[in-house]
Amino acid sequence: MLEFRERTIKISIYTSKCKECATKACIDACKKFARGILQLQDGAPSVAHLGEEETKRRGTECLACEYECWFRGKSAIKIDVPIEGLDAYLRKRGLASNE
Repeated sequence: MLEFRERTIKISIYTSKCKECATKACIDACKKFARGILQLQDGAPSVAHLGEEETKRRGTECLACEYECWFRGKSAIKIDVPIEGLDAYLRKRGLASNE
């Protein structure tokens, strides 16, 4: 699994699914809608060509890679977008999930 951070989000890519993906839609989406931080390496997306700080700097948090992977790929990408105070807000209103 590949995990990396942009400014405020965390991207997790389950690369085991990527090897069987014919479209590599996340790579195209990153080139088209963002700054091309995802590159294909050994049949899977990679940010190895960039350092951690450069990845954070270049990342636009556009979410296009996750959408395109879900729509045209293998649903291998999950993006976590933390919202400060959301858990407390949901608990207060009785809407918190029981994870």
